[in-house]
Amino acid sequence: MYGGIMRKLPPLGALRVFEAAARRLSFKHAAEELNVSATAVSHQIRQLEEMLNVKLFERGTRQVHLTAAGKALFPVLRDGLDRFEQAIADVRRQQASKVARLTSTVAFVAKRLAPLTGSFREAYPDWTLRLDASNRTVDLEADADAAIRLGGGNYPGLVTETLFEDRFAPVCAPRLAPTSAVDLRHATLIHFDWGAARRDDPRAPVWRQWLARAGVENVDASAGISFTDEIHAVQAVVAGQGIGLLSLTLVAEELASGILVQPFLLSLEADRYDLVYSPRMADRPATRVLRDWVMAQFGGSDCRLVS
Repeated sequence: MYGGIMRKLPPLGALRVFEAAARRLSFKHAAEELNVSATAVSHQIRQLEEMLNVKLFERGTRQVHLTAAGKALFPVLRDGLDRFEQAIADVRRQQASKVARLTSTVAFVAKRLAPLTGSFREAYPDWTLRLDASNRTVDLEADADAAIRLGGGNYPGLVTETLFEDRFAPVCAPRLAPTSAVDLRHATLIHFDWGAARRDDPRAPVWRQWLARAGVENVDASAGISFTDEIHAVQAVVAGQGIGLLSLTLVAEELASGILVQPFLLSLEADRYDLVYSPRMADRPATRVLRDWVMAQFGGSDCRLVS
């Protein structure tokens, strides 16, 4: 009984025998498949016919054929057993291989997620964490159980939980720290190239915008060293090659340790980081594990489904 309803079904064993016999159109071959005798198959079929009060097979000397009733029952039962088999296989696969797949940008995986993987193993020793570092948008059902995405937070049809907003500010090695913004006229500026899509965006966190907000003039905002990969820009700044306008999220560890310093308080607003996943995956163990772990690391409580 489930939900107050009693299912009135014949024994599953008899239905399974019928499906095998109907699929093979042979009691003998069905018996071989089920590892029972042909007599047992014939007996089960006859009992099923008596229970249903309908004839399911026309019996010939060497072969059997489905009746109209048998033809109506067979595809429904076949498809149901197929789904039953698939569901059992999925459960076994999840139990045998507990893999949680989390995707995010290359930079975020490298700078924020990779250093935290030990905490995942401590919290979930029976699980394997698979991090997909990719700047492409992946299918959040086929290719990943959840994602940490950087953007404006508009992900239609997905559950979205806000983690935090990013900010950009000048950072550098301590020995290169300027005493005032005017000193930037003589510094090597390091840039992350946002690409054509955002190069002319007035809201993009780039040197041009920061210098304007700081009121600094006579500085070539495009001069210096430019990188198309954020990690490379961070590495150049850590190596003391110049002053970079970088994501404070990506250099949080370097700032905390003193490897880098933030010489000015002024910072620029940027996109935000969200945990997103498909509502159809929300109750799956892998998605729940990832959600609990990510929220424990980065916090946040704004959960909503964007439609």
